Amino acid sequence: MDARHYLESVGSEVKSIFIENRMILSFEEWMGEFLREPVRHARSSAQYLRDALDHFGTRTVQTPMGALRRFNLFDRAFDAGQGRVAGQEAAQNEVYRILGNFIRTGRANKLILLHGPNGSAKSSIVAALSRGLEVYSRAPEGALYKINWIFPTEKLTKGSLGFGAERAGPHGELATFAHLESEDVDARIACEMKDHPLFLVPHGERRKLLQEQLGRDGGSDFVLSTYMLEGELCHKCRQIYSGLLGAYNGDFLKVLRHVQVERFYVSRRYLNGAVTVEPQVSVDASYHQVTADRSIGHLPPALQNLDIFEPFGPLVYANRGVVEFSDLLKRPIDTYKYLLGTTETGVLPMEHFLLHLDEVMIGTANDKHLSAFKDLADFASFKGRIELVQVPYLRRATAEREIYDVQVTREAVGKHIAPHATQVAAIWAVLTRLKRPEPEHYEPVLRDVIEDLAPIEKLRLYDEGRVPDRLPFALANELRKAIPAIYHEWDVSPAYEGRAGASAREIKTVIFNAAQKAGHTCLTPMAVLDELRQLCKDKSIYEFLQAEVRFGYHDPEEFLQVVEAEYLDVIDDEIRDSMGMITESQYEELFERYVVNVSHWLKGEKIANRVTGTSERPDEARMAEIESLIKPEGEDRSSFRRGLISAIGAWRLDHPSERKVEYGQVFPELFRRLRDHFFEERKRTLRRNKENVLAYLAEEAADRLEAKDRVGVEEMLRNMRERYGYCPSCARDAILLLMRRRYAD
Repeated sequence: MDARHYLESVGSEVKSIFIENRMILSFEEWMGEFLREPVRHARSSAQYLRDALDHFGTRTVQTPMGALRRFNLFDRAFDAGQGRVAGQEAAQNEVYRILGNFIRTGRANKLILLHGPNGSAKSSIVAALSRGLEVYSRAPEGALYKINWIFPTEKLTKGSLGFGAERAGPHGELATFAHLESEDVDARIACEMKDHPLFLVPHGERRKLLQEQLGRDGGSDFVLSTYMLEGELCHKCRQIYSGLLGAYNGDFLKVLRHVQVERFYVSRRYLNGAVTVEPQVSVDASYHQVTADRSIGHLPPALQNLDIFEPFGPLVYANRGVVEFSDLLKRPIDTYKYLLGTTETGVLPMEHFLLHLDEVMIGTANDKHLSAFKDLADFASFKGRIELVQVPYLRRATAEREIYDVQVTREAVGKHIAPHATQVAAIWAVLTRLKRPEPEHYEPVLRDVIEDLAPIEKLRLYDEGRVPDRLPFALANELRKAIPAIYHEWDVSPAYEGRAGASAREIKTVIFNAAQKAGHTCLTPMAVLDELRQLCKDKSIYEFLQAEVRFGYHDPEEFLQVVEAEYLDVIDDEIRDSMGMITESQYEELFERYVVNVSHWLKGEKIANRVTGTSERPDEARMAEIESLIKPEGEDRSSFRRGLISAIGAWRLDHPSERKVEYGQVFPELFRRLRDHFFEERKRTLRRNKENVLAYLAEEAADRLEAKDRVGVEEMLRNMRERYGYCPSCARDAILLLMRRRYAD
């Protein structure tokens, strides 16, 4: 490849993008853009951030607690999912609601404070918002513009002012220096505050323009912000503007010749519209005098006598975007008292001038620091200027697992990841966070059930809506209805559910440590559980290990046994399924026949014999046989049947477009009992099949297998690989563990 040809090709592409994205405009050109799309160019920072959330869209997440709106921005598809925020839909919607309040108020007049335990995704939420702004600002609908001041070189100067000659455009538009070549420019002065171009329009005219344009095109739901209506040029730009206006004897159009409107992109890396302030003890904005140093010869002569100050610091860099105060409450309170006035008014007083800010301020804080902050006398002043958003640890294992699945990859750990390695970690982590529900908070019919609800059963409620198998049908339905109440029981308590427990950060360390364990070809669930056992010994380090065990809750060591039992259940099902002993469709068919009999029994109707075609009474013996396997002990048979048909009717109402009832989804507990019964009867066959697999995987014994057994083993291993992701090594580990724990006798 020829280097010059390659560079010319790249250069052509860069220039094309530069022109297409309208990177540099004269003021007149920008005004044309504004008049075409006034809403897009008249947004405050709160409106812009909310529009960014809307830009990436939303979707509905179905959970046992109800439907939740999730903002796609937090999936970070634009980064291939890296940095994705798992769960936390409630916090996402709270931030969106608060932004709506800012918009209706006309200003981002409060600080959004995300609070929760360490490692609960507070900073990840802000990082996703900032990254979303970066991507949105590069889209046509996310275009942002600021102003620069252009002063031509002496060779173009014809007058005594030293500001250069006019240049008319090809179509006779307003003369401008905005597009001068670099060799024709003596000075280009940027605006650190990224002042909005409309601030160059005199206040009264600007208000009239905005109301006319947005009254016509903005629609009734667009609210003009105080920033756009009342905002002013920064001190530096005001001084330059006033100096030019005086030099040109009030000729506004001549002043505009010096204005270059530049598109800018939000960039967290380059501190442009998205800034993170760490909890160091320092001020968040300052300034220096540009004209104090007379050696700066590039400034135009007419500006040499002006006092021009350049502000700098995080609040300046974040203007027209978002600023994050990371671990805000770790700082001494005196270092952020200025936020009392700044959040309410959008103004930060400096020694020589005022900074007018338009930025969404978001802080993060640990719950312990927030609790201590609430005890201070100054909290009374702050509470009216803060919007608290709770960010607890996740309480759904499926969402928790998403965190690890994104980050724990084969490339990251250097070996194959066995099925369920991250799942066991997620289940254990969530179990450590759950609180026992208080029976007296519920209806009398549920109090006994709530009192006996084990942590793993509560986790299943949150994760799958799965009720304990032991419950009668009617009581199981009542418990399902109560799932939202159970989930939100502790929301308003200072010790809310999800405030304590193992953090995702700690669990990721456990998983990566487990990946380094010798003797494991793969990262296996048992290696993860072994590492968790080691963690449980460090009670002086991890505060959640010091919690008092209460009714089976807050018992991390016992949870290891619970999680292992869950894991054994899963691999037992997967291995059985891979053996192809009884397929899911066979259960469906068996259960469907039972339902048909029950339905006709309930209506008092006869049923057609599938073989002879004659009408017969429902087969009571068949129904009783199935009920002996699936009906909870002690429940009345008639009540069970009626409850079953009622549940099917309710499912049909919720799924009117579905032609066929998915009985496995409607009655997962009953299917589980049915499946366990048939597998218990065939335990001997299971044991023999698994022994064949182990023999096949042990090279010295593989040759002793009969051809029929070898074919069966190969099919089973193929099913385990294709359906569940097992390699030969982790398949062997799983089968050995299962035989040792479940099929030893």
